[in-house]
Amino acid sequence: MAGNSTDSGRSVTSKVVSILLTFTDGNVQSLTEIARLAGLPISTAHRLVTELAAWGVLERSDDAHYRAGVPLKVIGSHAAQGSSLNERARRVMEDVSVATRADVRLGVLDGLQVAYAEKAVGHRPSSTFACTDPLPLHATAMGKALLAFSPSELVDSLLEQGLDRYTPYTLTTADRLRRSLAATRVTRVALCRWELELGSSAVAVPVFGGGGSVVAALELKVRDLRTELHTMQPALLVAARCLSRELAVGQPFGRRPLGERRAVAADLRPSAAARVHSRVNGVTA
Repeated sequence: MAGNSTDSGRSVTSKVVSILLTFTDGNVQSLTEIARLAGLPISTAHRLVTELAAWGVLERSDDAHYRAGVPLKVIGSHAAQGSSLNERARRVMEDVSVATRADVRLGVLDGLQVAYAEKAVGHRPSSTFACTDPLPLHATAMGKALLAFSPSELVDSLLEQGLDRYTPYTLTTADRLRRSLAATRVTRVALCRWELELGSSAVAVPVFGGGGSVVAALELKVRDLRTELHTMQPALLVAARCLSRELAVGQPFGRRPLGERRAVAADLRPSAAARVHSRVNGVTA
């Protein structure tokens, strides 16, 4: 066991952190083991561990051993999910950008806005989600892809806030936005033509995680939806389906049997539903 000398000069924060770091492997251990691993006297470890257990950060078993509590597990789970999405999405974005020669964005909900990472055409790596200027949900393709598969309460909150007009083409009424979202739910494709910026168009598709909830949206910038949608949409749909499957089961799509990958690709060929979506949005595919 560590002596008292190891305790001198250390802040309370450093002591608590050293205790929590002894549970990084999800192990169960005694107070003596915690004190030894954290380099703390038994008395100090006992006082801090008891307080952490009172808060539920640590759990005490019947045999006087301790394990990570629910709050720590939740934090770890969320961190792992975010890391998984970021890493897996980065590879997918790079592949799609190379295949389509277009800029790719991955958007995630940020309140009533959409934060995003972007991969521009070329060798520059994709950015992170530390976006200082989130974009509006209703005026972007990725935003509409997220809205279409989010709880209706989110759409209601957005409508209550009001839909800002950015160009003459922005959807600023509840009826027009709801019709657009309904078409996206049918086709799983969201379109944006000059709604945020004149001359700028995009197509986006939702990405789903475990449990079938929407976690992100993949978006491609296009110059002309009328001429480019039919070539961009299949690649984007396949990429989103692959990313969704990876997030749902934790298995890279590239390691799945070839027959299954071909079946997924066949399922994502342009359909009649996609053509209906184009007509609803005023675009001829």
